[in-house]
Amino acid sequence: MLRKGRPTNNPKRNRMEVRLSDEDINYLDFCCKKLNKTKAEIIRLGIKLVYEKEK
Repeated sequence: MLRKGRPTNNPKRNRMEVRLSDEDINYLDFCCKKLNKTKAEIIRLGIKLVYEKEK
């Protein structure tokens, strides 16, 4: 089977599912549009921000 997508040095092999309220989705959509990033990128950024604050 051929690999799809671009090669990467940081493959994303793990999947996670979350349930979000309508308000959470509105916040996420706003951030995506404001920063011109995908939902996944915004979520990863949020995880990194919390991690840096708490370590």
